[in-house]
Amino acid sequence: MGNLTKSRRVTTQDIAKSLGVSRATVGFVLNNTPGQTISETTRSRVLEEARRLGYRPHNAARALASGQTRLVLLLLPDWPLDFSLRRNIEEASLTLDEAGYAMITYTPHPTGQARPLWESLQPDVVVALTAFTPEQVTAIRDAGITRLIPDPDVIPENPYIENGPALQLEHLAGLGHRTIAYAGLDDPKVADLVTSRGTRAQETASSLGLPLLASRNIGLTDETAEAALREWRSVGVTAIAAYNDDVAAALTGAALRSGLAVPTDISIIGYDDTPLASMFEPQLSTVRVDSAGLGRYLGRLALSAVEGTPPPAAGPEMRSTLIQRASTGVRG
Repeated sequence: MGNLTKSRRVTTQDIAKSLGVSRATVGFVLNNTPGQTISETTRSRVLEEARRLGYRPHNAARALASGQTRLVLLLLPDWPLDFSLRRNIEEASLTLDEAGYAMITYTPHPTGQARPLWESLQPDVVVALTAFTPEQVTAIRDAGITRLIPDPDVIPENPYIENGPALQLEHLAGLGHRTIAYAGLDDPKVADLVTSRGTRAQETASSLGLPLLASRNIGLTDETAEAALREWRSVGVTAIAAYNDDVAAALTGAALRSGLAVPTDISIIGYDDTPLASMFEPQLSTVRVDSAGLGRYLGRLALSAVEGTPPPAAGPEMRSTLIQRASTGVRG
């Protein structure tokens, strides 16, 4: 029996034969089947022999019997895998792992020819960070998967409040700035998100009685950042709300190289509170998003769908907070 684990997979029949007990008894012990009158001595012997022989449960067979694969498939949009998104994914994965589920990430591409992972893996639930397309909903349901998050048949109130652009504008206006620019990122992969944040910033400016924001998307290069600064300075811009910390850093660096003082001549605020924001000089004011908390919430939401429990209550992780540092300073 010692060479058994090297030649083929150990089965419950092997354990039963080695101990002289029934295969059913071994199955009851290994599956922790409730309602069985099995002595603690027998239970201990079965578990010890399973360890000695190197028994590993056959997950495919177990999934077939239980109707669950204990897999969660997370569909990712084709966004850059930045600091905030990584934190979100890591915490969602950890939350699910602690509950006994594995999370697989998958980025579908419009031109992709590979077989979708929901067909190959048969996950218990498919989760998306953005709304499913009608084509995805049809394809996932045709594969026999009924649990989707967000549920395409329900339009719940979104607990996440995108208040970051409002915090940026309120902060700059509170420091006395009246002519403010919004700097987006020139990246087609995040065009929708850039537009969404820019629109929210414009709405906030209007509600504060500020003029329409000068708006421009820049690349993360000296040339585009310097060109944007020249244009904005020519119309009297004194502060910039940036799409993220990378954009804020590019603009701050370009301003300093152009001889502008930050924040005396131009104030700049970023978004996401990445490590770059506190390591940059001058340190960047920014908006902190609780990416880790949002990831844990996403994991709990997936668990509630799989296990049929009420969805988790939204907490403070759903709101962003302002972090003031040297790049905006204080205006009298």
